[in-house]
Amino acid sequence: MKHTLLAGAALCALAGFVATPAQAQGLELNLRGQFIGYAIYNNQDEPAGTSLRGLDLRKETEVHFDGKTTLDNGLSVGVHIEINVDRDESATGSVIEESNMFISGGWGRFVVGEEDGVAYLLQVAAPSADWNIDGLRQYTNSFDLGLMAGANTGLAVDRLDYDHAISGALNKVTYMTPVFNGFQAGVSYVPSLSEGDQSGLAPITANKNAGFDDGVEVAARFQRKFDAVELTIGGGWSDYDREVTAAGQTDRQGYNIGADVNWGPFGLGAALFEDDNGISADGDSTAFIIGADYTMDAYKFGATYYERTDEAAAGTHTTAGDLEYSRWTAGVQYQYGPGMRMNGNLTYLEAETGVAGDAEYDGYQFALGTTIDF
Repeated sequence: MKHTLLAGAALCALAGFVATPAQAQGLELNLRGQFIGYAIYNNQDEPAGTSLRGLDLRKETEVHFDGKTTLDNGLSVGVHIEINVDRDESATGSVIEESNMFISGGWGRFVVGEEDGVAYLLQVAAPSADWNIDGLRQYTNSFDLGLMAGANTGLAVDRLDYDHAISGALNKVTYMTPVFNGFQAGVSYVPSLSEGDQSGLAPITANKNAGFDDGVEVAARFQRKFDAVELTIGGGWSDYDREVTAAGQTDRQGYNIGADVNWGPFGLGAALFEDDNGISADGDSTAFIIGADYTMDAYKFGATYYERTDEAAAGTHTTAGDLEYSRWTAGVQYQYGPGMRMNGNLTYLEAETGVAGDAEYDGYQFALGTTIDF
């Protein structure tokens, strides 16, 4: 109920801001995007009867459409659309990644539609060797994490990152305050975590009681420079109601905290993210990272240590035992043009499966690639 009241108040406030007619030139869409491409060599433990390819090419490509105009009353109105153009994503129908509109002014910013929530938008990331590999949200990975989980397949994940994005880019309404002396806060309301509720023609009861509904995210971030030292700290919390609970199940909650300190060319930071997965006991997923970097002209050197633990829980993941991943990454980045970066990095990954006497699997990955913003 409290979540529904919060959503109603946000929508009423949004309606009040746009109630007064204002004339302005219509929106014109601008095209931009990003290409991420890598050549990767991987060598990891292979269970019996498995043969993995060692050398491969990986890429992630997005095209963004942005439009914005300022009305005579001072309001800024715009739209944002992100499209995935890689063949594998298009084949599964996941073409549109985000689609939303926003209204902003001196009072802050409202965003309505498909966009990440404030728990992710205001999240503080640690320095990284290559943000595509060991950043807040991972875009490139060649490890077969399911095979490394061994018999503990119920806990296998497909990415090793720490983004607080439980709701992803599902429909939501978000409000973010202006930045006051380095401080900014925000809140998001998410009607449902079910994809089926997102269609414009779906009945409003389509997935009621089938999952998590009435989600709220709150977050805050402080970023300030003190002489030669720049400090960034922040945190976020999310809560999603489970309409029907079974034994061992509860509402789903998550939180993140992070800090980053930059002193001249040096950077040091750490972050923690935890998601209880809607499980009442021993079902948490926890990710922790600490990283450092050093910038020298067009070069940036970085290193991180990342650790993820998925607890076992009967009736949810698996009863076989906890699964732990430990990853070390070091690399160098070279900016060879505006919006153009070349990255080379080496990653070592170790997995403890929690089964068969805590069986261990490990492997390493060498990646050489480029990111081009356009």
